[in-house]
Formats: sequence, C-alpha cells, structure tokens
Amino acid sequence: MTDNKRRVAIIGGGITGLSAAFYLQEQAKLHHYPLEIVLLEGSHRLGGKLQTLRKDGFIIERGPDSFVDRNHIVLDLATKLGIDHDLVKTKKAKTYIAVNNKELQPVPKNTILGIPTQIKPFMASSLVSWSGKVRATADLMLPPSRIDGDQSLGKFMRRRFGEEFVQNLIEPFLSGVFSGDIDELSLQATLPILLQYEQEAGSVMRGMRRELTSMDPRTFTEEHNAFSVQTFADGMDTLVDSLADAFDGQLMKGVRVQSIMQSNEQLCLELNNKSMLTVDGVIIATPHQAAQKLFEKQELLQDLKSIPSNTVASVSMIFDEKTLASFDGTDIYMSRNSDYSLTSVTNETKKWPHIAPEGYALLNCYIGRTGDAAIVELSDSEIEKTVIEDLQQLSGITEQPFKTVVSRWKDSMPQYTIGHVDRIKCAKEKLYETFPTVRLAGNSYEGISLPKCIEQGMNNAEELLKELFK
Repeated sequence: MTDNKRRVAIIGGGITGLSAAFYLQEQAKLHHYPLEIVLLEGSHRLGGKLQTLRKDGFIIERGPDSFVDRNHIVLDLATKLGIDHDLVKTKKAKTYIAVNNKELQPVPKNTILGIPTQIKPFMASSLVSWSGKVRATADLMLPPSRIDGDQSLGKFMRRRFGEEFVQNLIEPFLSGVFSGDIDELSLQATLPILLQYEQEAGSVMRGMRRELTSMDPRTFTEEHNAFSVQTFADGMDTLVDSLADAFDGQLMKGVRVQSIMQSNEQLCLELNNKSMLTVDGVIIATPHQAAQKLFEKQELLQDLKSIPSNTVASVSMIFDEKTLASFDGTDIYMSRNSDYSLTSVTNETKKWPHIAPEGYALLNCYIGRTGDAAIVELSDSEIEKTVIEDLQQLSGITEQPFKTVVSRWKDSMPQYTIGHVDRIKCAKEKLYETFPTVRLAGNSYEGISLPKCIEQGMNNAEELLKELFK
C-alpha cells in the first residue's frame, strides 16, 4: 500500500457488513479516497439471517420474509443496485389475534403495531371489552409522562391504554416484532417515537395519526392505511446477492477474527487461519457476543455481556391450498395469555401468491418465547408435531403438510432491555478511546429491522471515512 492509502476490514458478511462495504466503496469512488476494503465472513456464505430456499417452484424464507421501509432506506439501496424493480408490496393484510384460546379475532382496520389510528373501527372490534375500550381511549386525555430516563415498553403502554388493551392487542404485535417480553424491553431503544408522540401531541394515538397524514401515501397499504410490507420477488437474499456482486474488494469466507490489537498507528487482526491482517480501520458487524470476544485482552465491551438474546425458530409448511380454504387471514399473533407454543403464523401465499405453484399454500410459523428456548431445541419432527397441534386448534387444519422446513436461530434476537441505549453509548465511547478507528454496527445495537441494519452499516462507514480521511 502507498503511504496515503487506507485499508478497512469489515468483520461480518451479513446485511449490515455488506451495506457498510457498499457505502465505503461508493464514497471512495465519489471522493477519490485511496481505500482498500477487506470483508471477512466466518461462515462460507454471506447474508447472515437472510436465507432464501428455492425448490420446485417454492420460495421459502428461512429468516426474515419481509420488511417495512417507511423511510425508503431499502428502496434507496435497491435503486443504487438496480434491483428496485424486484420490490413487491403485499396488497392483502388481514390479521387475527388468538386471545385466551378462543375464536380468532380480527384486528381492527387502521391499526399500526396494535395501536388504533381511528376510533370507529376499534370501537366495533370484539378484541377488547367496552370497559377496556373506554380505558384505551383515555390515551387521548391523559397528560404526558413525567418519568426521567428509560422505562419498559409494557409500563408505558399500560399507562396510556390500560391492561386489557395491551394484553389483547398491543402485546401480541410487539412481542412478535421484537421476539421479547414488552415488560423487559426498553421504550427508549425500541419505540422512542411513541414517547415523542405523547410528549408533543399529548397522546400516542393523536401523534401517530398526525404523522400518518404527513407521510408519503406510497408507504401505506390501500386497504388498511397501515405501513406497507415489502419483499423481493425472487426472495430476500436478492439483496444479499446484489450487494455481493457489487463488492470489488477482497472477500475472505470461512475466516474468523479472533482478536484485535493496536500495532503502532494501525490495527492488527489475528485470524483463525494463524495469519495476521494489518488494517487502518475496522467495522465490526457481528452479533454482540462475537464482538465482545475480540477485545477480551483489553477488557473492552464488557457491558455487551449483559445483552440477552432469544432463540427462535421458523417452521415453513407446504399444504394443499384447499386445506386452508376456511382461513382468510394473512397473519395470526398469539397473546401471552394463550397456551400456544406458536408466537405467530403467516400465510405467505396470501401475501405473495408468486412464491408457490398454483394449488399450494405456504405457511410460516414462528416459535420461541422469552424464557422458553427449550422448544427450539426439540427435534424437527417434535417441532413439526407441536406446530401442527397448534394449527389444528387455531384454524381446524387436519391435513398433514407435504413438506416442512425447520430453521433454528440460536441466540439470534438481541433483547433491548431497559438501559440499552446508555449501555451501547458507554460501550462505544470506551471503545473509541482506545480504538478510534473501530466501529460497531448490527442488530445488537441500534435496531433489529432490515432498514435499521442497512442504516447502521452506512452510518458507521461514513463515520469511519471521516476518521481516516480527515
């Protein structure tokens, strides 16, 4: 390398690492930065949890199957990659909730994350009793909170809407989104926008309604005025493949970084193949458990040990379409007071008809609650049996699936518990003091969604470029 050339290592080839690599490369070309990029991925495939299985005309997602792109972050990246034409939106969205093991109840229209944006459809719903509805509408009159610092998502919601409303409507949604317990999750780290609605508009419902009226109408579904859910026509890993094709740096698969040390004014990465890699900057885009181990000698990132992670599994099942003829919904969420092992069910072919041959239906079922990781450790056949029993009770399905695909994600869902924002801020500040050209990015830190991971990759790449090319 020449004296002014810089080398950056990106550790982790998931969507965050790939996005960081893309942005580094883009900005280097734009500003003529003399930059060399090395992408290291410990496994032999890129994409992390974005995995698409294509077989016999089926498109099966083993990880995330879709995303909500309210700020057009995915759209902007897809446009740069030339794959924006592959984005598709679901036009059908009919969601049910299973409460107390009774008959499935439809979620009222104009509801986002379980929160109604219009009163009339909510009042007509059978999900909540009349006393529960009256208590929920108190959100329109209650004064803003006066709590300094962080609080749990559950505590905030109960104060605004009451116990019954949270238990029957909000909790099933949010537990499904974050794969966690809302009474342990941090409001500040998960949905700080709700606190902003309360403080600025005096009501969560009122604040959400105001924002909706000012947003791009393309962000919503036509039927329900809810945020549009999108995917890629040929599978979510279309984005992974396109980012990989666009990368023109050095790619090292099956190579893990074991430690990072200072070496004069550079960084020295110790690799598992007994070699060393010298670089000027690093973006660590791995889960927090792996990131923390890189600095054990320096005793940095110790606070990351306290971030819990849940283990989940997705169970994809192919049925004869006639088997599901009696169920007209696209999604089912389970309330915490139900006895189901399932946390949610999605009828993928209702949302995306192109993913299966005609005459077939594809269900995606999710299991794994906070404190109940044991069920994910069962054998594939035992998991399949458990899921079928729940489906029989939920919708009367009696037929066996033609095929089942079980995908386990051990310790893959970081839980943003109370104080998470401060923990991450403190950990990053201490890391910067010792290693000013090292950055942390990924779903362990500032957002678990696909857009948030892309955004973190790009933001950290921009920060590092400013540090390296002052």
